[in-house]
Amino acid sequence: MSVVGSLIFCNYCGNLLDSHSSSSEIKCTVCSAAYPKSKFANLKVVTKSSDDAFPSKLKSARSVVKTSLKKDELDEGATIKEKCPKCGNEEMQYHTLQLRSADEGATVFYTCTNCGYRFRTNN
Repeated sequence: MSVVGSLIFCNYCGNLLDSHSSSSEIKCTVCSAAYPKSKFANLKVVTKSSDDAFPSKLKSARSVVKTSLKKDELDEGATIKEKCPKCGNEEMQYHTLQLRSADEGATVFYTCTNCGYRFRTNN
């Protein structure tokens, strides 16, 4: 019998053997060759795969997530009532960008309209 991963094949005809029978041996349904189950009872199966073996829409989306900003991307934004932690001004501009993976919240960038102080929060 030949073993490839967790699959067991008949040495004589190459048929895939069914190891789920209740008997103490595995019998080939094509050529009737028989193999004792004890021969592979403690068989370790080790598999390896590459990152691209299992494509995923989420993984593809993560690759297009923006990871850096240009300075001028934060110049203009919507104005909200938010207190500046530096000067106490009650008005700030904000932008939201998806900088982390697609399954996580957006990053919010705040800019004080008075002193220009900038900070960000992760939602």
